[in-house]
Amino acid sequence: MKEFVISEVKAETAVLVGLITQEQNEAKTKEYLDELEFLADTAGAVTVKRFTQRVGGPSAVTYVGKGKLEEIKNFIKLKEDEEEPIGMVIFDDELSAKQLRNIENELGIKILDRTSLILDIFAMRAQTANAKTQVELAQYRYMLPRLQRLWTHLERQGGGSGSGGGKGSVGLRGPGETQLEMDRRIILQRMSLLKQRLVEIDKQKITQRKNRGRLIRVALVGYTNVGKSTIMNLLAKSEVFAENKLFATLDTTVRKVVVENLPFLLADTVGFIRKLPTDLVDSFKSTLDEVREADLLLHIVDISHPDFEEQIQVVNQTLTDLDSSEKPMMIVFNKIDNYHWLEKEPDDLTPPTKENTSLNELKKTWMAREADNCLFISAKQRENIEEFRSTLYKKVRELHVQKYPYNDFLYDIEQ
Repeated sequence: MKEFVISEVKAETAVLVGLITQEQNEAKTKEYLDELEFLADTAGAVTVKRFTQRVGGPSAVTYVGKGKLEEIKNFIKLKEDEEEPIGMVIFDDELSAKQLRNIENELGIKILDRTSLILDIFAMRAQTANAKTQVELAQYRYMLPRLQRLWTHLERQGGGSGSGGGKGSVGLRGPGETQLEMDRRIILQRMSLLKQRLVEIDKQKITQRKNRGRLIRVALVGYTNVGKSTIMNLLAKSEVFAENKLFATLDTTVRKVVVENLPFLLADTVGFIRKLPTDLVDSFKSTLDEVREADLLLHIVDISHPDFEEQIQVVNQTLTDLDSSEKPMMIVFNKIDNYHWLEKEPDDLTPPTKENTSLNELKKTWMAREADNCLFISAKQRENIEEFRSTLYKKVRELHVQKYPYNDFLYDIEQ
């Protein structure tokens, strides 16, 4: 009897590239590359080396200088004969078509930038027709200005969907039209179709939201991988997919939650991230309508992350872009069980930093700033969850009385 041996598929190896500039110091570049490595890991790639260069700004031709590009090229050649040669080089900023073309010509292997990597992850994570449509539209928006580099026969992808693709598209070719022009036209047709689909999906979602009744809407917002889905599962007693990967959740999930006999709707939304591609923000506006229509935002923060304060700023800026920054909000610091700090010596007079500030000191600082709109929990270890439920109940009840002052439901609760 013949035995079948299942060989393990090896992950692709990657090299990361970032810049140190006046606006982005070495420490900040390291943090950004840490996140880029996490993105690469989420996409299934293993990072083997990082390259950084201290410059005034990115080169318009090759992003990094010629010397640094030669250094990267030599490293790739050095690894060619090894068991795991370098499969791709990932840059921590969005690259122009010119930069992509020049870098590929020089290095001769697959080149990704931060935007295309995030788009790849979104494409992997998309489950529903809504998310898939939004991701595809964002991919085409990214692809369009880079067509000269890609130059591919896209009509094969667009066939059968009413987009003008397939064999029938050849008959539409005008006199003297180049392959590049035809591909551009096919993409524009496809984008038009996808936009129409999103309009139809939006109409369906508006109808769904209207049918939800007179309930307060609460939306979980925050940086990616801060534990929103875990909190959703805890409050709603549901099974929303939660994983220690970036963008584990793409589709907005809405559940009815009851705390102390008071029902409300809880929505888990897609996580935000620094340098989030504009095309993705535009494409996912319909998904983020749950944020716009929410009565209360629960801003979940991973307090164990060394750069949580910047993550808060990124989320706040995104909320401003969505015209949702003035909504009632609670900050919920999650993962207190993972918070680590180095205790200062009694005679240490150096200013407090993130590394030597205790959790109690942080609590005092943030609670003084946010008053009663601030909580510290561990969703995983279920620490302070009862306090969280109680505070949430008071907030929702207060909003319910304001929005539906004559609702008989609350009268029943009082009885």
